[in-house]
Amino acid sequence: MSLELKVMDELKNAMRAKDEAGLRTLRAIKAAIIIEKTAEGAGGEISEATELKMLQKLAKQRRDSLDIFEKQNREDLAAKEREELAIIERFLPQQMTADELKTALQAIIAQVGAASPADMGKVMGVASKQLAGKTDGKAISEMVKQLLA
Repeated sequence: MSLELKVMDELKNAMRAKDEAGLRTLRAIKAAIIIEKTAEGAGGEISEATELKMLQKLAKQRRDSLDIFEKQNREDLAAKEREELAIIERFLPQQMTADELKTALQAIIAQVGAASPADMGKVMGVASKQLAGKTDGKAISEMVKQLLA
């Protein structure tokens, strides 16, 4: 079942349940899908990889907003972002734990032959491709910095 069909099914359920946060978030996902499908060169279809990137982008936007709202002590707005982030994450694959990430990055570092922080670009290129959808790019970057330091 494609992401679009899953979202439409969830949207119907949210409407029936009068779930305001669910409706708001699912409509945002649906809008992003439509934008991707109508983008130049898409041909009315989007790949699973594009769907995954789109969901990650939406989740990142929510995390960034959540950080800002927490710093400004706006708990009312932060709560909305948390709700939306939780719904978006239901459609993302299971995220890696810190230990799993560390193990995967150590293998990548050995594979690439990185030895110093100067080799971070090599590691990030391979890690970003291999771990796409499984964890956040920021988490990958921070862990690589720790491992190469």
